[in-house]
Formats: sequence, C-alpha cells, structure tokens
Amino acid sequence: MKRPRRVGVLTGGGDCPGLNAVLRAVTKGLLRAGTEVIGIEDGFLGLITDRMRSLDHDAVSDILNLGGTIIGTNNHSNPSRFFVGMGPDGQPRFESRVDECLAHAESRGLDALLVIGGDGTMTSAQPLSARGLPTIGLPKTIDNDIHGTELTFGFQSATAVATEALDRLHTTAASHHRVMVCEVMGRNAGWIALHAGVASGSDVILIPEIGYRLEHVCEAVRERAKRGRRFTIVCVAEGAAEVGGEQVVRRHVAQSFDPIRLGGIAERLAGQIEAETDVPARFVVLGHVQRGGSPVHQDRVLGTELGIAAVNLVAQGRFDRMVAVQRGRIVDVDIREPAGVQRTVPVDDPLVAAARGVYTSFGDAPYERIR
Repeated sequence: MKRPRRVGVLTGGGDCPGLNAVLRAVTKGLLRAGTEVIGIEDGFLGLITDRMRSLDHDAVSDILNLGGTIIGTNNHSNPSRFFVGMGPDGQPRFESRVDECLAHAESRGLDALLVIGGDGTMTSAQPLSARGLPTIGLPKTIDNDIHGTELTFGFQSATAVATEALDRLHTTAASHHRVMVCEVMGRNAGWIALHAGVASGSDVILIPEIGYRLEHVCEAVRERAKRGRRFTIVCVAEGAAEVGGEQVVRRHVAQSFDPIRLGGIAERLAGQIEAETDVPARFVVLGHVQRGGSPVHQDRVLGTELGIAAVNLVAQGRFDRMVAVQRGRIVDVDIREPAGVQRTVPVDDPLVAAARGVYTSFGDAPYERIR
C-alpha cells in the first residue's frame, strides 16, 4: 500500500506510566515522515463514538515524563462486544460496533491504526484489521503478561512503586513486630510480585502460578520468630490462591467483556496468619497506585524505542504486527500472537530459583530453615 497519509492512534485498557512516552515517539516519528496523526480519545470508545483530535508537535511536547495518557483510555469498550445495557432477563447485552468503527475511520481518512495496549486491546483490534483497516500494536501493561514480548512498558515503573512500598513496610513491620501483607497487581501473572518481592527482600512471595498452603506461610512466620526475626513481609499478587482454592473476587463489572475484578487476598491472608500464629498482622493494598506517577527512565526509553519501531513498520507498509522485545532486541510479531494467551511466570523461572536460594518462601513447601 502507499505510505499512509493519516494514522489514528489510541491507548486501550488500563493506564500506566510510559503511555505518553510512546505517544510522543509515535507522533513525532510520523510527523517527521509527513504523516498526519489523529488521537482517538478514550481507547476504542473514541473510535465507536467518533471522538478524535489532531496531534501535532505541541500536543506531545513535554509529556515524556508524565504518567497516564493525554488522549485517555478505556478498558470496557470492545468493538466486537460493546455493552448496550441489561436485558429483560437481567443479563448484560452486547452488540458489535465494528461497522461504526470502520465508518468513523473512513470518514476521518484514517489509512492505518496504531493500538497501544495489552492482550485485550490487541484482540479487540483484530476484527478491524480483518475488515481491512491496517493495524500495528504496541504492548502495554504493568503486569508484563503479553505473550510474544519479554517486556512491556509500564511494568518497570509499577515494580519500582511496589518495591518502594515494600521497603517502607519493612520499617513499620520491624518496629511493631508484625506481619505485613502487601497486595500488588497481577491477576494471572505474578511478575510484579516476583520482581518487587525479590527486590525488597520480602520473606514470602505468593503468585498465581504457584499455589500456596497457609500452613507453609504460617510456618515461615513462626520460624522467623524463633530466630529473633519478629516480623515478616509477605508480597502477594492479587490473583494468588491456595492449593485447591479460588482467587478472591472483589466485584463484577457487567458492562466489561472481562467482568471479574480481583482483590481482597491480602486482607484474608492477614486475618488467617494472625489467627494461626498469634502474631499481629496488617495488610496493605497498593491497587491503582502502581499505575500512577511518572515513568521510570527504563519505561521512557522503552516507550520511545517501541514507538519508533512502530513508525518504521508504518513506513515499510508492514501491518497487522505488534512490536515486541525478544532477547533484549526490538522485533515485531503477528498481532494475533498475544490474543487469548498470557505470559505467565514459569515455575522454574531463574528469578524464582534465585529467590528460593535466599530462603524466600513461595508457600508451596515447608519452610527451609536457615542453617
């Protein structure tokens, strides 16, 4: 195809640090090539409702260090399954809005679409691509769980926030001789909990990929107390669960195509630990704090690299691809690759082994006593 004259760009799913770095790189790179850039507001919702605006150099000036996204985002507007209300049977009703998206893209003169988001965003974009709208994806998520890439922007910033929080919990836990349970994000992938837990020296790390047993967690608390370590730090991913148990669901969002919202494992676990060990236990839920604030330098750099890689794909006329990181290099993969698949923590991941090597418990085995 000819070089696109006008390209639309949207940010979908949850916000995270680094989105503006990507928007800046994409916009400046495309403008440099003589391509007009149209920002689509609030993710796919803007494409469905025809809310767009032109992005120029001034629009993306001085946003590299800003968290969030200047064009807004949305995590419940899948064009193929758009919530239209509750039916007479009390069940949510969904309809396709793919035709509207394509009509609005055509009326705005969009020759191609750049989608910045996670696996849900990549999946949502595929019907548009299949109907003839050339698409390129850029992987974003704090959970680092997109299949096809080893690293997503947003992850390193979120991990830095979680690590700092855990560092701060150490001092109050030690002062009051308590167990502190810190809940971080990670529904099915425990990358944040694993990295932040190791970086902060957490004593127990619980992730969705490794089922835990309460008796082993409590054993770690008791053994530490016997050695005079009268406090314990537990870093738990929101999706962690006991062996044979289920994840803790906080609420359901009917209008979302992914309605389950997790949360509450830290509160439950703190109560169980205190009841079993008689050691005072408190819990902290970091929640959306992990998504906010300025991106760390690594995410600013990665966002810039991925943004320019996407611009290069546009220049080459190579669409229906997702830029990615593999073996430390910027590459691209089929945009369909991350659909319906998540990149989870292998149980034999080197960092898991390293954590076990320094006596960190994952709650899946009797506590290894320090010799």
